Amino acid sequence: MNFNHSKESKKELLKKIKNIEIKATILSDNIFAGQYQSCLKGNGMEFADIRRYAPGDDVKKIDWKVTAKQRKAYVKEFVEERELSVFLLVDVSASNRFKDKLDLITELVGSLAFSANKNGDRVGALFFSNEIEKIISLKKGKKHALSIIENLLVLNPKGKNTDIANALRYFGKIFKRRSVIFLISDFLDDNYEKELKSLSRRHEIIPVRIGDKKFESLPKGAIFTLEDSETGEQIVVENYSSKSEFAINSLNDGINLYVGQDYVKEISRFFCRGRVR
Repeated sequence: MNFNHSKESKKELLKKIKNIEIKATILSDNIFAGQYQSCLKGNGMEFADIRRYAPGDDVKKIDWKVTAKQRKAYVKEFVEERELSVFLLVDVSASNRFKDKLDLITELVGSLAFSANKNGDRVGALFFSNEIEKIISLKKGKKHALSIIENLLVLNPKGKNTDIANALRYFGKIFKRRSVIFLISDFLDDNYEKELKSLSRRHEIIPVRIGDKKFESLPKGAIFTLEDSETGEQIVVENYSSKSEFAINSLNDGINLYVGQDYVKEISRFFCRGRVR
């Protein structure tokens, strides 16, 4: 989607952003707020100080380097992190630029950004295809949440394909402080598991798969010429017997969202499974 700078396109863009803002605000205020806070708030511990060991202290917190140097036992003190860094890693490749999928992704991004803002957390975004398309730094505030939505809507990606591994590697090099990452994609990609596992050692990663069931099944008797929106490759699919389902894997440890379904219910179900650690 590429908006020019005419008055008409600016008006259209502002209207779209306003509609998303209204819906996302309602969702974050009335639905996500409590679940977001209980599941994500304070999910890390930050080093605060060192003090002398006292009977009853957890021996796992002993700082052995200081203890050896001082020849007396010292323990590390930690405080719960009160502010989270929330990053939205969003796949903007060609397969996610269809209107219905883009609308769902934009609503989801808006809802998560407003939820983070309501909770007093900083939120940032990284838009990727097979290239790193745009990075939006961590900030707080309603204007910043709106800027994330606007940037997603006006973005004209250079790349058409998907490279999740590249995005994860890039994020890992740039951002060292522990973050909660929502990885939003249709996951039509391979060979990213190693990078996902590596990044999850430092960060909390919540994969969110975006699907559209009308593109994942064929009715009986159908003959279709299908074109891969990312590579341009065409194939002819004939289905004379029964309804055919495409083998697209669901996420076992994440959120599966489909166009036209109640995505709020799915996100709520995920959050209610337990506190994110």
